[in-house]
Amino acid sequence: MTEVNLPPHLSHSDIDRLNSGEHDAPFDVLGCHEADGTRWLTLCLPDAAEVSAKVGRRTIQLERLGGAVFGAEIPKGKVTLTAKTAEGHSWSFVDPYGFGPVLTDVDAYLIGEGTHKRLWEALGAHVTTHEKTKGTHFAVWAPNARAVSVVGTFNNWHPARAQMRRVGHTGVWEIFLPDVGEGDAYKYRILGADGAAHFKADPVGFGAQHPPEQASIVRDIKGYGWSDKAWMKRREVANRRDKPISIYEVHLGSWRRRYDEGGRPLSYKELAVELVGYVKDLGFTHIEFLPVSEFPFDGSWGYQPVGMYAPTTRFGPPHEFRDLVNAAHDAGLGVLLDWVPGHFPADAHGLGRFDGTALYEHADPREGFHQDWNTLIYNYGRTEVKNYLVANALYWLEEYHVDGIRVDAVASMLYRDYSRKEGEWVPNKDGGRENYEAIGFLQAMNVESYGAHQGIMTVAEESTSFPQVTGAVHNGGLGFGYKWNMGWMNDTLSYMERDPIYRKHHHHQMTHGISYAFSENFILPISHDEVVHGKGSMLHKMPGNIWEQFANLRAYYGFMWAHPGKKLLFMGCEFGQPEEWNHNVQLDWDASHRAPHKGVQDLIRDLNKLYAGTPALYLKDCEHDGFAWVNGGDTEASTLSFLRFGGKKDAPVLTVCNFTPVERGSYRVGVPTLGLWEELINTDAACYGGGNRGNYGGVTAQEVPCDGHPYSIEITVPPLATVIFRVKRP
Repeated sequence: MTEVNLPPHLSHSDIDRLNSGEHDAPFDVLGCHEADGTRWLTLCLPDAAEVSAKVGRRTIQLERLGGAVFGAEIPKGKVTLTAKTAEGHSWSFVDPYGFGPVLTDVDAYLIGEGTHKRLWEALGAHVTTHEKTKGTHFAVWAPNARAVSVVGTFNNWHPARAQMRRVGHTGVWEIFLPDVGEGDAYKYRILGADGAAHFKADPVGFGAQHPPEQASIVRDIKGYGWSDKAWMKRREVANRRDKPISIYEVHLGSWRRRYDEGGRPLSYKELAVELVGYVKDLGFTHIEFLPVSEFPFDGSWGYQPVGMYAPTTRFGPPHEFRDLVNAAHDAGLGVLLDWVPGHFPADAHGLGRFDGTALYEHADPREGFHQDWNTLIYNYGRTEVKNYLVANALYWLEEYHVDGIRVDAVASMLYRDYSRKEGEWVPNKDGGRENYEAIGFLQAMNVESYGAHQGIMTVAEESTSFPQVTGAVHNGGLGFGYKWNMGWMNDTLSYMERDPIYRKHHHHQMTHGISYAFSENFILPISHDEVVHGKGSMLHKMPGNIWEQFANLRAYYGFMWAHPGKKLLFMGCEFGQPEEWNHNVQLDWDASHRAPHKGVQDLIRDLNKLYAGTPALYLKDCEHDGFAWVNGGDTEASTLSFLRFGGKKDAPVLTVCNFTPVERGSYRVGVPTLGLWEELINTDAACYGGGNRGNYGGVTAQEVPCDGHPYSIEITVPPLATVIFRVKRP
């Protein structure tokens, strides 16, 4: 074999590493280089049998220097490249190693510092024009990698074709690839610190293949034409705690399906019409989506995400998810996303041991492995990981105009011993169980989110009594806007599941929540977690015969909507879905059109209308002086009554609940003022499926003292019913 003379800047070691796709500085040897007064062109093209370069009128055949590496001396001038396979197929291309860096010094500084608030604009795959050439810029953080390549449909997934350059000391690798664009599939092939090759999806990828396929997809997310300017201005007050907030929680894959088309779920564009119209008609103020960040396993419902920056492709591309958000805003509805920064799955193409080391997660399984879910836990103490997550929250708020994020499983983040036995966890620096790093991350996320976007809300699903979840960060709080009231939910559902004959012994479960109702800004949640995994549907949690089950459910919803706190209801619960939720099938829409299911649906519509139109029911949802017991201690009758107050000019609202199947006739209730107390809602009304026992539209107060008030009304409280009144002053 004839010995090949190598260019001065290229060694046999370089050639070996280029051929294996393991060169850590490919820009030092590929492309055009000046050496000893000579211009050299070096290329690595595994698919090519021949390569030629045209400079001016001269065509130069490149010599094979070893394996897939070709090179030649070329004169100065613009270079046009052509390659040919052994089968005779030829193509022209632009050398990616002829381009300078895309990332700026500012990007490098902020990434290195862990403070890049728009991290997604630096990392990921960006369709762009660089040095007057259209293509895609790829950048990924893999600080411990020995070498990184982009592999994809555009280079036959070969690691030698697009080997990336390091960006200073940031741990970031980048390359600009001409002629790569929207819709191309790709992964990063990472030669890890462990010496193994890892094929990873893009942590900041904007799109992904449909599972079970695992590659990222190049998506151009710029240039969307929003029409929600009016909503974005209005939301500056719409999410405040003195406004009505009633949330419809949705799992997009099982809300409705097209069974005439193989049972497929609705697309984002179809949901923009059907779901938005339905939620608007029922009077909810917000829609909350179970996680939409790309996830590999349908059975996780999105709570084990891999593509934190990619709306799941199950229902369409990113711009169509924007269509859904835009349609909701045009209808006057806010959009909330469930967000999962607490853990991630250990799928091989995900974040686990991303560069051959425990990069995003803790190395010690006592800190980095979640025993309940067999997932990995983020290392919140690493500045780059914290930056990755904070920027992700900002990304959804900025690029998709979402109005808030509900953070999943906050309790699992706050405590180092969460769901762990003694000796299975690592104490904090002070020997305690609190996870200081996770607390710092959540505080930073809230500060940055509220600071960057007017009118958004953040919500914590936090199941313990951790203090100041909705307290201001500067006062030591976590900084959330709202917290799910899990204690209220657990107590009241436990009560409602009991046979009414035993309820008098557990009356406190319905009243205890008021003792802490104003310690945080609470949302009352009846979420997906309450109607799955054998817990049954809301309807069948209720005791008694079918009539009593429906009556119990209606009474409970009346109590919930009158109780202090914002509201959240999972899909299907609004019409008393007969069976518990199954993510593989749609809701039982046939039932929703039948009585008495339709009656429950009509009740929810009327409760939402009443709530949104009655300041006494929302203005002081989070304030002590917005609530007063009238009689919270009638345990023998399992009956309770309370008042809600708004502003000085707002008429107070009285709610009376009877949780027994016994009608309470001539039941006297104290009231603070004379006048006609109009019956606004009676959950026993015939239109809701009840027995139509009530108060003929209202009752006039009498000067008969009762329950500590100078006046009272004598009313009928139907069995298993909630009745809501508002005074019409004389």
